Amino acid sequence: MATSPVAQSPLGIPKSRVRQLMAASIGNVVEWYDWYAYTFLAIYFSKQVFPAASGNSLVPLLSSFAVFAVGFFMRPLGGLLVGAFADRYGRKAAMTFTIVLMGAGSLLVGLTPTYAAVGVLAPIILTLARLIQGLSVGGEFAAATTFLVESAPPGRRGLFSSFQYVSTTIGQLLASGLAALLATSLVEADMGSYGWRIPFIVGAVLSLVGLWIRKGADETSAVAEEIRRGEAERPKMFEFLKYHPRSALTIVGITIAGTVAYYTWTSFLPTYAQITVKFDKAESLQIGTISLVFFMILQPLLGMLSDRVGRRPLLITFGLGFLILPVPLLSTLSASYGSLLFVQLVGMVFLGCFTSISAAVNSELFPTRVRAAGAGFPYSLTVALFGGTAPLIGTALQEAENPGLFPWYMSALALISTLVYVFVLKETKDQPLR
Repeated sequence: MATSPVAQSPLGIPKSRVRQLMAASIGNVVEWYDWYAYTFLAIYFSKQVFPAASGNSLVPLLSSFAVFAVGFFMRPLGGLLVGAFADRYGRKAAMTFTIVLMGAGSLLVGLTPTYAAVGVLAPIILTLARLIQGLSVGGEFAAATTFLVESAPPGRRGLFSSFQYVSTTIGQLLASGLAALLATSLVEADMGSYGWRIPFIVGAVLSLVGLWIRKGADETSAVAEEIRRGEAERPKMFEFLKYHPRSALTIVGITIAGTVAYYTWTSFLPTYAQITVKFDKAESLQIGTISLVFFMILQPLLGMLSDRVGRRPLLITFGLGFLILPVPLLSTLSASYGSLLFVQLVGMVFLGCFTSISAAVNSELFPTRVRAAGAGFPYSLTVALFGGTAPLIGTALQEAENPGLFPWYMSALALISTLVYVFVLKETKDQPLR
């Protein structure tokens, strides 16, 4: 007796899995919209929240990026605690927690008073908000990426993995697009006084939408269900590190170059152009938005490619690209529109070879029992050490009148990761999830 074919979406995804994909992705959009709004708007609110040193206009911006980096250092804690929670109680429960936490952090940023009004309390409140958001984002990666990969049908883990950065990029586009709209609609004085608050208030509202959507998700961790029924023992906090140390260290090596390249090309590059070649603020945000659309379109295409040719070829392509290209690309930056657009688009092609499969590679290195904590903690720790500090290092080098050292820094880290891709990482695309 013939069986009816499984209904497919345009990308070859069974329609029965689309709901799962949407539950993870839409919540992730909200998480990352809130996270990146800070980066795009730092140039406007830094002077409102931080005191300026006499004769040095970069001090408030440096301070705002320092707080940006502080938020990143909560991400490993979020990856560990929320990852362990997801391994014990399920991915769905963890994703519900992270979206509520992010909404609270976004609201707090939007309501942060000015330094003129409350003095040192203003940067303290902003720092607290970023700590909350850092905890949430670290936990979001741990829970949502494992949820995505575990929801994938056979031979589609690369494709499903790519939606981690499709949804992340949609969140960035919303943040960048709204920032660009406000920057072109308001005069700079209004943007600095109240305009920068609007995206954060919007983010708090959107978190409620993400919470509602995630309620319809189905749990993907059979181990969490067994633990709930008392049929399996709960994993210990650092069980992933005790029994899978090689996998944890491999994730660190995989991520070092990727995280610096990602936060530079998708978030910091418009600001880098502003402070190095005096690029127009509004135009740099417009170019950032265009390049993010291009980047988002690349993700599922490269994810599907990895399901055919493997993860290692794409990662090696990324590593070699960012080993060679940062110095010549960033040295060609000028104040012309086409210059920044060209630099961003070229970098995005190579960066997509990393981002489209990062979730799949990390998840494929661990068994279900410790997958969320095992993939989430070393990844978030590496992002905190290298990704979160990239804007701070780039701005500090400009302050020290050595901006040309920043692309060399990126290339050095790319060399480390490329060696891991070539000599340490084993191909995982055809391995069943353990």
